[in-house]
This record gives sequence, structure tokens and C-alpha cells, in this order.
Amino acid sequence: MTADLNALKQDLTRRMDGALEVLKREFGGLRTGRASPALLDPVKVEAYGSLMPINQVATVAVPEARMITVQVWDRSMINAVVAAIRDCGLGLNPQPDGQMVRVPLPILTEERRNELAKTAAKYAENARIAVRGVRRDGMEQIKTWQKKHEISEDDERGWADEVQKLTDATIKRLDESLGEKEKDIRQV
Repeated sequence: MTADLNALKQDLTRRMDGALEVLKREFGGLRTGRASPALLDPVKVEAYGSLMPINQVATVAVPEARMITVQVWDRSMINAVVAAIRDCGLGLNPQPDGQMVRVPLPILTEERRNELAKTAAKYAENARIAVRGVRRDGMEQIKTWQKKHEISEDDERGWADEVQKLTDATIKRLDESLGEKEKDIRQV
């Protein structure tokens, strides 16, 4: 195999972008005081003998800023959906209304906002760790190529710099996402 910087960069970029996507998905599950269908993404409902994501048993909608509605497709699933939302750890109090479940979002306290900001920071740190792991893999690949004399020492240094620049740019994007999420959390 010959050393190919472009293929390596594409692979590292794809993996680093994956860490950013996971972070954005995790941020979607953090309640900021404004309703979002993504808020219920982590909710799993006991349905038909297995745990299923809520969006596979109901339609989740946001009719107003502090309300989520869950239109359950099978009337027999109402109690399971209510229990799943109540027990998911988001501090929500679902209210069944026929085949619909209304989930009002309470106003966030300052203490809860601080907890959410800490959780967001923890998610961002996990994403940074994942990105640094991808960087490490890229650096090891470059060193392996240099040891096999597929690239020169000068190329090794140049390529390592490229990988570091890619890492720095991705970490900057992670930090920007964290800043936006913290701003959302702090807004009233």
C-alpha cells in the first residue's frame, strides 16, 4: 500500500465530523426551555415486546414554544408512552388526552440551567476526546508509513501538521457548538 494523504484526510475528516454529529444529537436531547421534537429522541417505549424509539410508535410535534404533543398511533400504547416520558429522566410530566399525550415544558430554574450547562460541557469533552482519538490514529498511520519508508521524514512532519490543523478546526467547531448550546440554555 502506498501512502495517500488525501485518503487519510478524507477518513479522518469523516470520523471527526461523526463526533460532531453525535455531539449535536446529544445537544438536541438537552432541554433548553424551548420545546423541540428532538427532546424526546432518547425516550424508548416498551412496545410489542421490545423497546422502541418514541418516533416509531407516535408522531412528536411542537404546537407551541413550551408544549410537545405526542400523537400515539395505537391507543393501547398511551400508558406505555406516558410512562416512558415520565421515567426518561428529563423531568417532564406528560398528560394523556385521548390518543394524544401533551408534554408541557416547565420553566427552567437557574439550578437546572447550571446542571444542563455542565452536562453540555461533558458531552463536548467526550466529543473532543473522540476527535483526539481520531488524530492519534492518523498520526500512527503516518508514522507507520514513514517507518516503512513510504514517505520521507519531511513528509511525515508536513502530514502530521495537516492532521493537527484538521483536529484544531474540528475542536473549534465543537467549542462553537458548545457555546451556542450554553447560550440557548441560559436564555429565558
